[in-house]
Amino acid sequence: MSRLWIMRHGEAAPGTPDSARRLTPLGEQQAATMARRLAQQQADGEPSVSRIIASPLVRARQTAGEMGDALGVGVETLSGIAPDDSPQAFCDWLVRQSGNVLMVSHMPLVGALAGLLVEGRSDQGVAFPPAGLAALESEVWAGGCARLIRFTAP
Repeated sequence: MSRLWIMRHGEAAPGTPDSARRLTPLGEQQAATMARRLAQQQADGEPSVSRIIASPLVRARQTAGEMGDALGVGVETLSGIAPDDSPQAFCDWLVRQSGNVLMVSHMPLVGALAGLLVEGRSDQGVAFPPAGLAALESEVWAGGCARLIRFTAP
């Protein structure tokens, strides 16, 4: 059984280009809050994050950086997990990985991915608030095969 945490980046400032939008001070605080919570859950015996994967967009990398600092895990960027990318493509990537992965990305992808993994339908996704974090567990990362363990928001 492995675990996947799906996280939306913290609140981002408006601006262009979209890829360069940064977290607001509130977004930074949201990311730090969630990082502390996940670190505490792991200290209390929950499974540990072994990899952190972030969208290449600045706001996701900033959020992932907060998570990595709190968890003592480096951050990798992965193309193909931007807002409108395919949840199925991420699943195809995920089945080839090992360990427990924290993925930091964007709406609507994070909602569609959670819907695909838990309900078997990407159109049944959850609306993630900024810095929302879903913990899923599964033996195989395929549509309808995961179980939602916890959903938290700052």
